[in-house]
Amino acid sequence: MLAVDFFTVETISLRRLYVLFFIELGCRRVHVVGCTTNPTGDWVTQQARQFAWTLQERRSSLRFLIRDRDSKYTRAFDAVFASEGIKIVKTPVRAPKANAIAERFVRTVRAECLDWLLIMNRRHLERVLRVFVCHYNTHRPHRSLDLVPPEPSERGSVPCAHQPSPSSGATDSAASSTTTASPRETGFAHPSGRLALSGVSCAREPTTPKPEPNTRGRLPPRRPMSSAAR
Repeated sequence: MLAVDFFTVETISLRRLYVLFFIELGCRRVHVVGCTTNPTGDWVTQQARQFAWTLQERRSSLRFLIRDRDSKYTRAFDAVFASEGIKIVKTPVRAPKANAIAERFVRTVRAECLDWLLIMNRRHLERVLRVFVCHYNTHRPHRSLDLVPPEPSERGSVPCAHQPSPSSGATDSAASSTTTASPRETGFAHPSGRLALSGVSCAREPTTPKPEPNTRGRLPPRRPMSSAAR
């Protein structure tokens, strides 16, 4: 299932840029297809046609596309996806929550990227979004995917610690389950060498004896004089 939506970006010259993107609801993969200052119906249809060409390389087919009732989505736009066997699902009027996953991505790209930058022009925005979408798809963890990116890269992906390898035996799986227990059960190693636990009693850390002060070459302390000696 797909979803499509727009979001706007203001440049430092007070020009408004419109960004068109698609997001796959099952795997949260994002496709930014274009940026423009004047999103006409013909421009949106052309971007949709170019994006539809990439769908032919997918192994699994998509069945639905969620969009709002914006006038920029013309009949030609719907015909592009109808030719690929994708049915258009229109959201109710003034109901942004009906396309909640796309709206959530807009919030994410603003909070994590665009709100921290000053955009110069369209080329600058396209480069920024290209880098962020690459990070979003290949490195950023998602709660709905069990903290796994939509497209985990070979270099950046880390295997789940709670999943034992198929080649390991019962001993390895038992050891891995022991080492990957939650901090409340076993604790975690602190960089300072201490063991931080939550709600679990453990032995105290061994205390190292303090070294004795070196008194060689020093005079003994003076004793207080008694009243009779005075």
